[in-house]
Amino acid sequence: MTATTGTGRLFSVRVEAALGAAAAAAFGALAVLGLAVAPPDAVQGDAQRIMYLHVPTAWVAYLAFGVTALASGLYLWPRTRAVAWDRLAGASAEIGVLCTGLTLALGSLWGRPIWGVWWAWDARLITTAVLFFLYLGYLALRRVLGPTEAGARRAAVAALVAFVDVPIVHFSVEWWRTLHQRATVFTPDLSPSIEGVMALTLWVGVLAFTLGYLALVALRYRIAGLEAARDAAALERAIAARVAAAAAAGGTVEPAGVPAP
Repeated sequence: MTATTGTGRLFSVRVEAALGAAAAAAFGALAVLGLAVAPPDAVQGDAQRIMYLHVPTAWVAYLAFGVTALASGLYLWPRTRAVAWDRLAGASAEIGVLCTGLTLALGSLWGRPIWGVWWAWDARLITTAVLFFLYLGYLALRRVLGPTEAGARRAAVAALVAFVDVPIVHFSVEWWRTLHQRATVFTPDLSPSIEGVMALTLWVGVLAFTLGYLALVALRYRIAGLEAARDAAALERAIAARVAAAAAAGGTVEPAGVPAP
């Protein structure tokens, strides 16, 4: 990883290509295992197969927001402050919001045949929805504040505040009585309540989505670097055009924000 160097890539070209290929292979294996190999649940039937997507998307949302929080903290600390950390925080948050939205959508599809409703005012669902909107707000704040150092610091603080909801989401099924089932894999005593082919399929799903996250965040990080370079080039062209226009008119160019005497 080259996040602290300020380069245009998070990983090398070969690593990015390997991540993409590995993610594609893992998703292919997940499709075969989830649809053809893993048996239907004894109680929930085939509806339970949504778990192989629902749980991994929730895991990647946690991972993405954790990376955003870590990168934001490193940006706020003067010794490690670098624009690359801010860029990584934004890129990871975008993937996290995408996965949180998928988690809510998949949970709704799973809940309809099991609970009989598309949405329930359940502690896990409510806190997850709050998490989704908190990070949507974070991304909107980044756009409003713009690519300035002060804006990046404020966005980093917002990311750290929003991350407080992540453990609340995870432990909501332990702290309150909810419709949502308790953790299947990441239980408080680390004793998964799933085994056999179902457990294998779920772990392949977690691997596939994790690799997919790494590939997507690397791509988004690189795009953010290209966008920054484009904006810098546009600013240089605008300044050069202003200087040329002033020179043609026989005048001088005053620095931005400084009134002419």
